[in-house]
Amino acid sequence: MAAVVGILQFTVLIRGAHSLKEKRSVVRSIKDRFRHHYNVSISEVDAHEIYNQAVLGIAMMGNDSKYVESGLKKIVDQLRIHPEAELIDHTLELI
Repeated sequence: MAAVVGILQFTVLIRGAHSLKEKRSVVRSIKDRFRHHYNVSISEVDAHEIYNQAVLGIAMMGNDSKYVESGLKKIVDQLRIHPEAELIDHTLELI
């Protein structure tokens, strides 16, 4: 069996953030939550100095493409209902 890597990149608008400190607090909470619940690697990959927007990338690996895709789609669903961050855009790719 070959390994499957799923990559999810998404952009969120941070509601109520008026400083980089407020943004980083929300981003840290998102990163910690998804690392813990989904066992993924996650990092802020762009828009570092924009206080109300964040671009993050997530990588998930497994031996079943359906499992990896399903896990990443669950993360997208969680982002859609996040109380402090509004999902603006996302791309999902399996390798």
